[in-house]
Amino acid sequence: MKTPSLLLAALLSPLLSGCSVTPDNNTAAATPEPAWVQAARASATAVPPKLLAVLSTAIEASGPAQAIDVCKEAAPKMARAASEQSGWQIKRVSLGNRNPKAVPDAWERRALEEFDRSQKAGVEPTKLERWEVVTEDGQAVRRYMRALPTQPLCIQCHGRSDQLGVGVAQRLGQLYPHDRATGYAVGQIRGAMTLRQPAPQ
Repeated sequence: MKTPSLLLAALLSPLLSGCSVTPDNNTAAATPEPAWVQAARASATAVPPKLLAVLSTAIEASGPAQAIDVCKEAAPKMARAASEQSGWQIKRVSLGNRNPKAVPDAWERRALEEFDRSQKAGVEPTKLERWEVVTEDGQAVRRYMRALPTQPLCIQCHGRSDQLGVGVAQRLGQLYPHDRATGYAVGQIRGAMTLRQPAPQ
């Protein structure tokens, strides 16, 4: 018999429209995974480790406050480079965004909200993803999202006020006066990688 959390996860998984991977979801077996999803997943999982490595080096060299400047420059550059290499339009979005450009659209917001509900139901956040072919302005578009859990390294700039690194709050006030990206705990979903590309006609 399923525990209450797993039962809730099973009830939530259909909301991801056959497009999520969870420990208690056999939708993938019922609906074969399109090849383009594998390509999107590979691109989505390639960028975060590279950014974490750059930020780790920056924090060690100059401290967390200066690493905010590095992240501000490096993250968009990495996303652009990955987009050019893969053919996907790649960026990060969050319900608690720091960069004003990271505000999710309606489709992304629904996915992020579903990720949060699934995590609360006991689903491992590293397994949460969503994909779908949608119609936008008469054009079929492939869309893919993968959750980004908060890493221990991120707490110095994204944690509670008493966890922020030296000078971080001041620097955030200077660069992001409307910042909404603090207060996170390790493992909590901080946002997602989001990818899109026109579907072949």
